[in-house]
Amino acid sequence: MVQVISTSARLLAGTVLAASLTISAASAQQPQPSNIRGSIESVDGAVLNIKARNGGERKVRMSDNVTVTGITKAALSDIKSGDYVGVTGMPQADGTQKAIAIHIFPESMRGLAEGSRPWDLKPNSSMTNATVDQKVEAKDGQTLTVKYKDGEKKVTVEPSTPIVTFVPGNKSELKPGAQVIIIGAKKAADGSFETARVNVGLDGLTPPM
Repeated sequence: MVQVISTSARLLAGTVLAASLTISAASAQQPQPSNIRGSIESVDGAVLNIKARNGGERKVRMSDNVTVTGITKAALSDIKSGDYVGVTGMPQADGTQKAIAIHIFPESMRGLAEGSRPWDLKPNSSMTNATVDQKVEAKDGQTLTVKYKDGEKKVTVEPSTPIVTFVPGNKSELKPGAQVIIIGAKKAADGSFETARVNVGLDGLTPPM
């Protein structure tokens, strides 16, 4: 039996396909969030003028209710089983991760962006936000096993690995010379960026992540 497709059905299918392609193209053209690392050069009201670590200038407009979080030094001994941490890591040949940096989340931030994903600090680096399941002394540092909802990773931490933690901050700490990292800044049509959160290194610290 030959099936006859009506003209209206063909038109409907074509309209749906065209709409799908339009949505896909629009999604592809939307600017992707960016991570901005650098030094504040000046503050103009709600706009931070930042000298990016990778070169160039960035103008970042803060939202009216911007959250400022301080980043301060911590130690490997501060990491305990059960802590929620972020591990900036590099893959090793044996399948483990070598920590480039670790940040300890306060309890109020537990569960934030849980999981493991590519990170832009170095080529092939990753960011894993997870709970410390086990901490074992090693010959040249320590080994952490961290678990998240979709898996786990074994992480080698050297004595020289930077360890930091998050503390409450305020806008007065956003001043020239301060080192910041802004995660997921949205690019505006004029080339500037927008954010609702700024992480700032305290006491001259450069955020290592």
